[in-house]
Amino acid sequence: MPDYLRYASIMLSAGLGIPVLAALNAQLGARIGSPAVAAVVLFCVALGGAVSVMLITTGPSPIARLPSQPWYLFLAGLLVAFYVLSITFIAPRFGVGNAVFFVLLGQMISAALIDQFGLFGALVRPFTLTRGMGISAMCFGLWLIQKA
Repeated sequence: MPDYLRYASIMLSAGLGIPVLAALNAQLGARIGSPAVAAVVLFCVALGGAVSVMLITTGPSPIARLPSQPWYLFLAGLLVAFYVLSITFIAPRFGVGNAVFFVLLGQMISAALIDQFGLFGALVRPFTLTRGMGISAMCFGLWLIQKA
């Protein structure tokens, strides 16, 4: 399988998992009466999974390089926490579809900006009229899905 298809399949799977994650964690938070506790449980399970993958793939030796990394790279953890806490709290009140719609809209805006300016070491992909039309079409499609 070509790299492009393999990467696309993995990311499609990740995308399929986001609404499932939102629905499951929202339900856990509602059942136990605490979105924050549900988020903590999610992160503990995620940590176990990530540690398992680390041990299978690279082992713990790359951990020694962490202190030399720029501090702002660690903000990704706060962004994940913000996402999980917000989706866990908002989805039961706003609907999983509505919550994920706005997450996807935010992702498209953010991704376009990151690509345009090559932020955080990303490949530069200029924002062209064609890309803008594609993103607009995706946004319109998401809106149509939610409108029904």
